Amino acid sequence: MATSGGSLNVEEEPAGRISPYHLYLLVSGATSLFLWLAFSVNLVFQVERVGLSPLELVLVGTVLEGTYFLFEIPTGVIADVYSRRLSVIVGTALLGAGLLVVATPSFAVILLGNVIMGIGYTLISGALEAWVVDEIGEQRAGHAFLRGSQAEQVGMLIATPIGVGLATMRLNLPIIIGGGLMLALAGLLVVTMTEHGFQRTPREDRNSWDHMRGTFLDGARLTRRRPVLLTIFAIAFFMGMSSEGFDRLSPAHLLQSFALPAVGDLKPVVWYGILTFTAALLRIGAAEVLRRLVDTNSHAAVTRVLLGVDTLLVIAMAGFALAGSFSVAAIAFVAATVLRGINSPLTSAWINQSVDPRVRATVISMSGQADAIGQVAGGPGIGAIGSTMSLRAALSAATLALVPSLLLYTRALQQGEAPVVELEDDAPEEVTASS
Repeated sequence: MATSGGSLNVEEEPAGRISPYHLYLLVSGATSLFLWLAFSVNLVFQVERVGLSPLELVLVGTVLEGTYFLFEIPTGVIADVYSRRLSVIVGTALLGAGLLVVATPSFAVILLGNVIMGIGYTLISGALEAWVVDEIGEQRAGHAFLRGSQAEQVGMLIATPIGVGLATMRLNLPIIIGGGLMLALAGLLVVTMTEHGFQRTPREDRNSWDHMRGTFLDGARLTRRRPVLLTIFAIAFFMGMSSEGFDRLSPAHLLQSFALPAVGDLKPVVWYGILTFTAALLRIGAAEVLRRLVDTNSHAAVTRVLLGVDTLLVIAMAGFALAGSFSVAAIAFVAATVLRGINSPLTSAWINQSVDPRVRATVISMSGQADAIGQVAGGPGIGAIGSTMSLRAALSAATLALVPSLLLYTRALQQGEAPVVELEDDAPEEVTASS
């Protein structure tokens, strides 16, 4: 099987063609760069130019996550049944189109843009990771995920000051430019992205929704056979619940709860940019340390590191929520942002240790959906606490929402490591008979 050997080494790619490994890094870095051109000023645009109320700001996020929730598993199944390459290309194009739409100063249009972007996210989520595992093999994929995380941080580092600079000329200009560049990236992928490791479904089954349903059931069946996957999904739920409150409320807490240092004529948005820039720089170094020291093919090693990372994350988030000064809050904010950034690639490697290649994108998507459910379920409640009580109380609630994940990591360590369950070993005959 093409997927069992995993593939092409970088050196085996024909001359003039970008290797899958390097293309994965390019896509990771470029996507981060282009999106962060927009994200570095997106909330400022929505508040100052569009004049959205706090409730409207929350609804924008809820629409995005709700779209992600509804489309995550269908798009993951499409990537497994049809083509991971196609899924990534279409998703990249939709992200670009969505950015162009949200640059319009209208609440209703911004909601529509977030629906488009949400679908784009789901098409890429899982499919890109599954594609690179198919093309370079599971042994090298863990390092690729960590390198990809570094590329994302480099993109963010470059984009943040550029986005702020462009916004001084016109507030939505970096959003428009970011959308155009994402469309250009989709065009580049049409030309450069190959797909050798993926086993396409036979033609007679390609338009069969029954086969899509069967692929999803394969993923669900594998999840039942691997208790660690249920643990991963539960952790994703609590991480989503916690991150929604932290992401939406931390900028307001930094800029409204503290007296900012009087250094020159720096505006609040510049201070926020300085902190996010610093966090991105530190995340690159942290990801490199993990790449060198952590055996990403070891279930126990990755689980222990994730337990340690999330324990420190709980401490940092609590420190941020309860900080009495801007300097303490800034340090805690940077620490929490760094720790959250290095959690993601390790979790990707962790999931791939337990997944049959044919349903890899589906299972990764199921994890993403668990995260989205957590965000939709927990975000409004935490936001309500912020409105009725205080930002400190809301951020404390977001911190508490993450605590159960520490118990779940401990459970995963106790479950131990088991071999990957192959579908043909345990799937019902009607699911596998099509081969």
